Amino acid sequence: MIYTAIAISSIAIFTVDIAVHIPTNTVIDGVCYESVLWPSYTLRLIYLLWTFIIYYIVVIIIFIYCYWRILLVIRRQAQMTAGSSAAQAQSNKARNSVVKTMVIVSAFHTVLWLPGYTCLLVMIVNPHAVALDSFYYASAFLAYSNMVINPFIYAINFDPVKRVLLEMIPCNKNSVQVI
Repeated sequence: MIYTAIAISSIAIFTVDIAVHIPTNTVIDGVCYESVLWPSYTLRLIYLLWTFIIYYIVVIIIFIYCYWRILLVIRRQAQMTAGSSAAQAQSNKARNSVVKTMVIVSAFHTVLWLPGYTCLLVMIVNPHAVALDSFYYASAFLAYSNMVINPFIYAINFDPVKRVLLEMIPCNKNSVQVI
């Protein structure tokens, strides 16, 4: 499954680069402009909508779907072990942790990537806008900081991840010295 995901994502990125980015990029007076040479304004807007839907909306839908499936598995396991109150409490804790993580991860993704897509909209609608450099770099920083923040979200919300990370810290281990 992992190798299939790697292959599909690599082929998809390569295809988009060959079909869209290379033909629409240009260099004017020593400055590289991305997505400037479109055959028509309509194609430019169609590309914007496609990019926004595929890379923003669909990712949020995938988050929701995958976390929903995790919740279904937790609920099914809770029904199997419904006899003891300790198992029920454990199931409720796991379910609450998954819901909290789903909301936080989805919210961070939504908020941090939105400025980047707003910048993309402005760049595609008006590619010669001068004041976009600082907005572009700020939106790129926010978008890619999402990748840095996600492991911390999982480490804070999931006990198994927290335990593995704590075991990886070498100063936490007690060393016994033989005298």
